[in-house]
Amino acid sequence: MTSKQKFLRLLYPVFSKLTKAVGKGGKVLTSHKMATTSFHDLKATLNNGSELDFATLKNKKVLIVNTASECGYTAQYEGLQALQEKFDNTLIVLGFPANDFGQQEKGSDESIEQFCKVNFGVSFPLVKKSTVISAAQQHPVYQWLTQEDKNGWNVFVPNWNFCKYLIDEKGNLTHVFESGVEPMGAQLQAAVQEEG
Repeated sequence: MTSKQKFLRLLYPVFSKLTKAVGKGGKVLTSHKMATTSFHDLKATLNNGSELDFATLKNKKVLIVNTASECGYTAQYEGLQALQEKFDNTLIVLGFPANDFGQQEKGSDESIEQFCKVNFGVSFPLVKKSTVISAAQQHPVYQWLTQEDKNGWNVFVPNWNFCKYLIDEKGNLTHVFESGVEPMGAQLQAAVQEEG
């Protein structure tokens, strides 16, 4: 962990309280509309080069998070891992490292994985570094997450690192959480426990 990463981790509790106090990053969007194209038809390449076929995720909820190693929210890796462990039988957390906001994810796929494992005990899958914002090279999963004609209702594109998208067991996007929503917070845990 670099000195900058150590500083950001130390600063996170203060940063988190400050963002809540000013009302930033805590928005939650929700809908129970059916997707118009199937989430379970998607695939992603994991950081080890293997392919994850989303058809294998049927009957589990999936929490997709765009992550970065040098962000004020990087300490949320700890909460994401805790969430994965708590709901291991019903939830898959899937990290999408991205360098879309202020050059906060400059590392290689290997160094990102090492950083996450060593510093936060991350065992949930990480996808190859991707583009999550609206751009020509936006990852197909994020195209599905942010285009109403695919997911059925949502157009919210990540506006910072650690935005979270919850997909239910049937492959429908049900919740979008801005960066400031804590992974182990009551709102997110309640959404994970909702009956599909």
